[in-house]
Amino acid sequence: MTQAYTPPKVWTWDKENGGTFASTNRPIAGATHDKELPIGKHPMQLYSQGTPNGVKVTVMLEELLALGETGAEYDAWLIRIGKGDQFGSGFVDINPNSKIPALVDRSGDEPIRVFESGAILMHLAEKFGHFLPTEPAARAEVLSWLFWQMGSAPYLGGGFGHFYAYAPEPMEYPINRFSMETKRQMDVLDRQLAENEFIAGSDYSIADIAIWPWYGNLALGRQYNAGEFLDVASYKNLVRWAEQLDARPAVKRGRMVNRLAGEPHEQLHERHDASDFDTKTQDKLTSA
Repeated sequence: MTQAYTPPKVWTWDKENGGTFASTNRPIAGATHDKELPIGKHPMQLYSQGTPNGVKVTVMLEELLALGETGAEYDAWLIRIGKGDQFGSGFVDINPNSKIPALVDRSGDEPIRVFESGAILMHLAEKFGHFLPTEPAARAEVLSWLFWQMGSAPYLGGGFGHFYAYAPEPMEYPINRFSMETKRQMDVLDRQLAENEFIAGSDYSIADIAIWPWYGNLALGRQYNAGEFLDVASYKNLVRWAEQLDARPAVKRGRMVNRLAGEPHEQLHERHDASDFDTKTQDKLTSA
């Protein structure tokens, strides 16, 4: 920053000073337009995009399907957050906060809406009885790490990611501030993983599924192209864990769903059947 900033007595919204997401960020809630959400044939209807928070849920669903839980079959509908789909009336009805992901569980007599990625992971884990222990101490450990991620990710995404990759111009103070916190968080994970195969102990859980899309991808050098800047290779236990999860078939599939970035063969914009991974990725649609 080249000059000191004196905040006004009353803040007002400047649409021209919002950086990369200026066209979709706003200081009020509610719908901007009427748009119903589509409904597919499966018990689970997911409305999302392949951001780290979105990937949590698609990985969870793919892991459940890999275990033979057919009730976890799902339709994944693409919500293009860069175009403001999250402000459509149908989406706001299932998530008043207008953030992806949002899930509607239609397996019972009445649809159940679930928003916030951590809540979705808990709902699915409890519904199907996987990836969340029932023994009190083990359950508490998994939930502690799940909520650690939910509380920590805003520093990584909204803090470091915004100022390092998306702000209108680089600013030394916020980049330094959020880099320090991001590295502290990676050190927390690295120390935990020095003594445990997975985040919450010896078993794979929703804690791993929640943390990997953020910090696993960061450790693999994918997130914000910031691997060298943050010296992620020095967090060896974190990198070991990130690579271990990255090799899981369900994680590979989950990372592809509702994805708009990366190589075309990694992008499955919508998922309505398991065969879509083989027939409907963007490279195959383009060449058809």
